Amino acid sequence: MFWINHISYEEADATLKKIYNRVKGPENNIDNILMVHSLRPHTLKGHMALYKNVLHNTNNTLPTWYLEALGVYVSFLNQCDYCVDHHFEGLQKLWKDDEKSANFYKALQENSLQSFFEKKWFKGFAYANMLTLNPRKLSQNDTSHLRDIGFSDGEILEINQVVSYFNYANRTVLGLGVNTEGDLLGLSPNNSDDPDNWTHQ
Repeated sequence: MFWINHISYEEADATLKKIYNRVKGPENNIDNILMVHSLRPHTLKGHMALYKNVLHNTNNTLPTWYLEALGVYVSFLNQCDYCVDHHFEGLQKLWKDDEKSANFYKALQENSLQSFFEKKWFKGFAYANMLTLNPRKLSQNDTSHLRDIGFSDGEILEINQVVSYFNYANRTVLGLGVNTEGDLLGLSPNNSDDPDNWTHQ
């Protein structure tokens, strides 16, 4: 499941179980990316607070499908199959369009997202690529280009935070050998303005 010891839902003490009860899915399922934090529950709380607020908060103005697609892309760049599998499943649930989902995945593999997305959306992906693979090469011009093409400064921040979060999550997964064994793919918190609502559905 992963390369370090962990504490299951059934074995959790009262403190950890209280957190698990906030993030669990059906049949007390805890995503492995969250369970890997079980020896340090405070880091699980930090992970979930970041995840919920950057990706599933109604105060975001970019569509959730776009943020999820960015997450899949960043995870693909980092060769993090765990996060690609989870978030591509979530993206398919949002799109409810098998053909569109398949075409996106094909474009991802063929490095042809420019032909899949309209120019504005693709520019956000180009920024995500740079921030993930060559962050030192970014300059103020890159955010200016995003602004010029129609993103507000708040939306640029949303893109930056989602890309940064997925780089963090990918490194958690890859650095600790997390896999999808026992996971229910595609579960996520509902979008809400309650940052403490972490229930996975």
